[in-house]
Amino acid sequence: MGQQIERTSFTDREKETFQARLFAQLEQLKTTLAKSGFGDEQLKMGAELEMYLIDSHGNASPSNEAVISSINDQQFQHELNQYNLELNLSAVKQTGSPFSQLKQEINHKLAVLNKVTEQHQCSALPIGILPTIKHEQLNSSCMTGIARYACLADKISKQRGEHFRVSINGDESLDIDFRDICAEGANTSFQVHLMCPPENMVKLFNAAQLTLPFVTAIAANSPIFLGKNLWHETRIALFKQSLDVRRRNQYPWHQPTRVNFGHGWVRNSIWELFAQSVSLYPPLMPYLSPDNTKDSYHELCFHMGTIWPWNRPVFSTEGNGHIRLEFRAIPAGPTPVDMIANAAFAIGLANGFIDKIDEYCAYIPFQFADYNFYRAAQYGLDAKILWPHQNQYQPQEIDIKQVMIKLLPIAHQGLTNLNISAKEADYYLNIIEQRLINNVTGAIWQKQRFNQLTSSLSIDKALEQLVKDYQTQYQSHAPVSTWE
Repeated sequence: MGQQIERTSFTDREKETFQARLFAQLEQLKTTLAKSGFGDEQLKMGAELEMYLIDSHGNASPSNEAVISSINDQQFQHELNQYNLELNLSAVKQTGSPFSQLKQEINHKLAVLNKVTEQHQCSALPIGILPTIKHEQLNSSCMTGIARYACLADKISKQRGEHFRVSINGDESLDIDFRDICAEGANTSFQVHLMCPPENMVKLFNAAQLTLPFVTAIAANSPIFLGKNLWHETRIALFKQSLDVRRRNQYPWHQPTRVNFGHGWVRNSIWELFAQSVSLYPPLMPYLSPDNTKDSYHELCFHMGTIWPWNRPVFSTEGNGHIRLEFRAIPAGPTPVDMIANAAFAIGLANGFIDKIDEYCAYIPFQFADYNFYRAAQYGLDAKILWPHQNQYQPQEIDIKQVMIKLLPIAHQGLTNLNISAKEADYYLNIIEQRLINNVTGAIWQKQRFNQLTSSLSIDKALEQLVKDYQTQYQSHAPVSTWE
């Protein structure tokens, strides 16, 4: 989706050609994935951090164009709405201390960013959803002025044909309509990319799906939206509904949303996920690349960028070619060390389950994993999930924390299996363990602080103070488990 698009309309011929290229590239991908040497690259990991820009009152500041122009660093990019921007981190080798390298770069880049944002009377804040965001800031008037965003908004809105209904029931309930897709811009995340040897890709993907509920619960940092105390990770519901193009009662067979958990365990090849994406979802923007050589996959990769599963395979033609897994469900914030710990936990768990994932997939139906994911997003560390307990062949409802504390050694082993140092694994997984022990996540901290503030302040004043308090704690660089 980083491709620049200068127009929003396409001819019927272009649509037909795009579809034909999709089919041809999907077929060609089978051959490419089976080639000798494919994926024979040095394994790396990387990440993308989305952030809010806020003013001195903790409100969203539509300043991304000015900030990006001033900072003059290609690693900072625009996001959908004018008060968001993205930092693309450098890829690092997976072995040794990759998480500390990523954290070091985040801290360095954010220090530079802070100097620039001061010049524009704003500051950057990593937080899943900004509590002070207002309904009037979630429409096309706040969209970043880039053609591809206008094109995306136009095509999704036309497919929808009506307002986007967001209905979320949490501690409180929210039921509201949006005219366009800009409510999606309320969500900011920390998206982690992990290269994987081809022979392990299916197992890694299934393991990442199985363990995603645990990552979602411990990383939750998006509890408040439009003044309402909702899910611990409200992003999960909001992102899904704000881009849902299905018209009410139009699809009796329940066509899946473009934002989804998945459609089942992968069986034999990661190619299945690309095939599903072509089969289930019509192209949104049939942009034709000038490069139509045999080994070009522009249209297929572009199409994959218009579908947003919470774990997504990414195909790259660089070098010998590779597949990497994009972990998309981790929210931004609360601090760099917290985000890196979340990434370490997610990667460690997925790799730690590789050897046993086939057995788990046999007695944990995919529907159970889907259920667990949404319950973890809704209730965080208070969630109950379906998991093997007394009898491994019959999953039972159990407190997620009771399972999670037993999974830390598996995550540790998963990291060391990647030749990540034991010291590195100990450091970041200890941050996860302290959250479990203290029963604190970014979401829990926000919910508790918001409840304290509303006992003496109006909702608007409480939201403003909440953001200021959060920012103060964020600037301390201390893990959220230690926040007052």
